[in-house]
Amino acid sequence: MLRARGAARALLRLAGAGAGVQSDGGVPPLARAAFARGFLDFGKVAASSPSFLHFSDAAVGYMCSKDEMSRGYFADISEIRKNAGKIATASKVIIPEVDAVKFPDLAVESSQGGALHLPLVAPAPQEDGGKVGDGVIPDASLVCLSFRASSQKMAESWSSRFLDAFGADKKIHVYEVSFVDSWLLSSSPVRRAVLKLMRKSDNPQRHVVYAFGDNYDFRKKLQIINLLTGYIYLVDCEGRIRWQGFGSATEEELSSLMASTSILLDGK
Repeated sequence: MLRARGAARALLRLAGAGAGVQSDGGVPPLARAAFARGFLDFGKVAASSPSFLHFSDAAVGYMCSKDEMSRGYFADISEIRKNAGKIATASKVIIPEVDAVKFPDLAVESSQGGALHLPLVAPAPQEDGGKVGDGVIPDASLVCLSFRASSQKMAESWSSRFLDAFGADKKIHVYEVSFVDSWLLSSSPVRRAVLKLMRKSDNPQRHVVYAFGDNYDFRKKLQIINLLTGYIYLVDCEGRIRWQGFGSATEEELSSLMASTSILLDGK
């Protein structure tokens, strides 16, 4: 733990050299933020390289499919340039319950030290008609997935407008999930040191969380291949995906998302 913290502090001092170190020896907030983003980007770009995947497969047993290996990082870039991140068409209307699929289970952690599993779902009723537990389950959750730092702005284009529209309703939550698939950054205690550097949210309805480690099985369930765009899901209280979008938000897509969310909140 001490070695991990020492290494992190040393890298922070280097990051702060260009921005000016404070008189007390600390690192300016701007340099700290730049270090955090650059450090994760390095791990994520390395993890997306076919040669890195081959190395990590031999070293730590990282598994990935042959189609992903052959596809490569530059194929993702080419696809993004062609369609500006819109790898598929967003939902026009809410997905009916009978057609909705479950959002895969995903373990995430926050920079405040909390851990939870997405999606949050309503507990099963007890025999006496009550409910197990006393946690508040949101009627609608907007789950925004970013596999690379370049897509975080895409996710925010949805989450910020969503909170503007429904922020007064306590039964909605937003989860902005960033994936850290580097085996080095995912290892403990490096993971704990990294979490301390990450961005936080002051809004109790907006949760900035991180998923560490191999995410191939999770992506396979959602048929996610391109890692450079954002993936947006509206999830109901039963953990079902009722709407989905990609890339950066457009006004037409936001209108469709808002209408679908209103239906969930109205209980229709």
